[in-house]
Amino acid sequence: MWKKIKDWIELRIGLDELVRTQLREYRVPKNINIFYTLGFVAVVAYVIQALTGFFLLVYYVPQSEHAFRSVQDIMTKVPYGWLFRQMHVVGSNLMVIVLILHLLAVLFMGSYKKPRELTWTSGGLMLATVFLFCLSGFLLPWSQLSYWATTIVTTMPTAFPYVGDFVANILRGGDYISGSTLNRFFALHVALLPPILVTLIGFHLFLIRRIGISSSPFGEAIEEAEPWVGYRHEQYQGQPFFPHFFLKEIFMCMVYFVVMFFFITFMPTFFVPDDANIQADPLRTPTHIRPEWYFLAPYQMLKLIPNKFLGISVQVIFVTVFLLWPFIDTKEKKNILKRPFLLGVILCCLALWTVLTIWGRY
Repeated sequence: MWKKIKDWIELRIGLDELVRTQLREYRVPKNINIFYTLGFVAVVAYVIQALTGFFLLVYYVPQSEHAFRSVQDIMTKVPYGWLFRQMHVVGSNLMVIVLILHLLAVLFMGSYKKPRELTWTSGGLMLATVFLFCLSGFLLPWSQLSYWATTIVTTMPTAFPYVGDFVANILRGGDYISGSTLNRFFALHVALLPPILVTLIGFHLFLIRRIGISSSPFGEAIEEAEPWVGYRHEQYQGQPFFPHFFLKEIFMCMVYFVVMFFFITFMPTFFVPDDANIQADPLRTPTHIRPEWYFLAPYQMLKLIPNKFLGISVQVIFVTVFLLWPFIDTKEKKNILKRPFLLGVILCCLALWTVLTIWGRY
């Protein structure tokens, strides 16, 4: 029976030829390392988010009067609802970590350089889209934590004169966080952002397969063999993608699941503190509510800079430089160890981001 099905598929799409050319005969660089698997892990992480999100969507009620209770019912009454919600909450945080590590690996290995500028920019846009996913999804439980943390984040655009209040009101659906905000964030989370992210992922993967995987500047073949003066697909004489590199990707996915279920089993409240189990109360302002950890650094920067407009402007400039970095750093040398000034600047930026995050938290 299975052979008949396989023969039927083979006759129509040439499955054997597809597997041979795209997996077994597709070569990756000899010096490829484990950090190259993080992109695949991020895609798997998003698939897990989509599957668990679909399950939660079946029982979630996107109305301010019922949202909190529906989430509590998922955790206490729906069979295995607690597991799916924990996977969704923990997975969202781990996905951000994986994406940040992936972008840092690309940055340190110089994989963003010509002709892969669009690959970097599309990856940066994907990270921004994931942040919007986290922001919109964070409000949906309609808890004290989500309500007031979203209040903090949605006030940031007000720093800009003329358009700031308009943008903030568009996000909130009014002057304050309300049921209209919940409806807008729900529509953003389940209807608008998924097709945008899937499109960016498809474009990103297309660029990677079209141009070829960038070789690592460390180990063998430190620099590209030929300068890029015209389009070509990067050819390597290294190991086959399948099964050698594919097994590395599967191994890293298993590590991802181990970390996820470690948090769910031994630290279930790490990403779901006590305030996440208290219904939102617009009339009672907590004294210790802060944004999620990935927004703490810009939040703390705004607190340190007296002029809010200046603080937001600095962050907008930083994000713009980040997205356009391949067009700014045009030197052909990929090995960052041979560029001590650039290495120092990057490490200083990472240290500053870490300090601001810890400072904002405590």
